[in-house]
Amino acid sequence: MASILLIEDDPMVGRGLQVALGRHGNEVRVAASGEDGLAEFRSAAPQLVVLDLMLPGIDGFEVCRRIRTVSEVPIIMLTARGDDFDVITGLEAGADDYVIKPAQPSVLDARIRAVLRRGDSIPDGVRVHGELRIDTTALTVSLRGAPVPLTPTELRLLLTLSQAPERVFTRQQLLEQVWEHDYLGDSRLVDNCVQRLRAKIETDPANPDYVQTVRGFGYRFGPV
Repeated sequence: MASILLIEDDPMVGRGLQVALGRHGNEVRVAASGEDGLAEFRSAAPQLVVLDLMLPGIDGFEVCRRIRTVSEVPIIMLTARGDDFDVITGLEAGADDYVIKPAQPSVLDARIRAVLRRGDSIPDGVRVHGELRIDTTALTVSLRGAPVPLTPTELRLLLTLSQAPERVFTRQQLLEQVWEHDYLGDSRLVDNCVQRLRAKIETDPANPDYVQTVRGFGYRFGPV
């Protein structure tokens, strides 16, 4: 199904997840530290990274930041608790989703499949909004003629919002359509992804032209 890099320092957890995810046809490599994980990432070029936040040496937050400087590969972080600081810091570092440990292999596999599906097209052809050009067939985005690198989650969020300009999407609707969380999910996933997307496509992220906040409701793709 996919080549996955699992960065996890607990050998029992790492081996268990490697075996469980491998049963679904994934090729899973395991690294036990942040340093080893970054080296493995450079050599193996995985399609997705599952990243424990609490690592010896370079922690998972810094590993995520370093990967994001060179790649938009999907990252799912593993956190030992639903701590607000851990979750928000991990999302701000560039993670696409998170799973609380102990991670159930079935839950993690579902999140992996959902993340990998986010690159699927919403077939409409080319959308042009001001200086922003979205090609939903080639799955590329450009701003003033320059390519904009987006993670699969950021791209899916932009595709979802831009398919219905002026429509207001609640955070829960976006969680269901972008993250495929069909339960009352974590709105921080949406808010942090919106912040990262704005930083890439807005001239002034604090006063966005494209991804606009509708206070008390959610977000919409506004006119330009």
